[in-house]
Amino acid sequence: MRQGIGFKRAMRHGLLGLMSLVASCAMPQADTFVTVASQPANVGDAGNAALAYHDSGDYDRGLAEVAGQAGQWIATRAKTAKQPALVLDIDETALSNWEIIKRDDFGRPIGGPCDLALDAPCGWAAWDQLGRDPAIVPTLQMFQQARALGVAVFFLTGRPENQRAATERNLRAVGYDDFAKLYMVPDGQHFASAADFKAPIRAQLEQQGYTIIANMGDQPSDLAGGHAERSFLLPDPFYRVK
Repeated sequence: MRQGIGFKRAMRHGLLGLMSLVASCAMPQADTFVTVASQPANVGDAGNAALAYHDSGDYDRGLAEVAGQAGQWIATRAKTAKQPALVLDIDETALSNWEIIKRDDFGRPIGGPCDLALDAPCGWAAWDQLGRDPAIVPTLQMFQQARALGVAVFFLTGRPENQRAATERNLRAVGYDDFAKLYMVPDGQHFASAADFKAPIRAQLEQQGYTIIANMGDQPSDLAGGHAERSFLLPDPFYRVK
């Protein structure tokens, strides 16, 4: 009788333990969340990924790869094209804004001051007026190669006309000292897309007799609209310009 009672107690305790284990397994764990699948990628995560991409060296390797392909094409096509021309965007194509991109934590405020003595965000308009952007080296090398081959180089940027002096000074200071012309957005004019400004300028160059053998930028809107034999898109996960 005593053994029977002991056996029943053991069975009861075992059953209770098993039920407790099953219940604990059925309960949500601390790292399980109720959420929705429809939300887009987290902006903070995207910023961390962009920073890692830049710092890993993959960004520089991507720049070199695309600019290298452009250089190979220019070296081949410049020999046969009539009045060959190369069109280049400026920001994140010819010049790097990484210093302010990182300072602004991937934001892009246009207005506001830019005091580099402060550990604070900068307005992009004020930053551009400082004229301190370094060259993107693979693009500069391609520029120099194009000029040595007699290719006319035109800069076509979304920067406004009131930044001309600082922009030209910056370009020449880092080695872009022999370009044909810099096209900038007239002060006070606005375009729904950069393509609405840039594509007509390329069409004008063609009407002047140039063959645009290559057009290079970091935004799809730099290249949209045609009027170039080949277009080259540099990597840029840091911001988007329509």
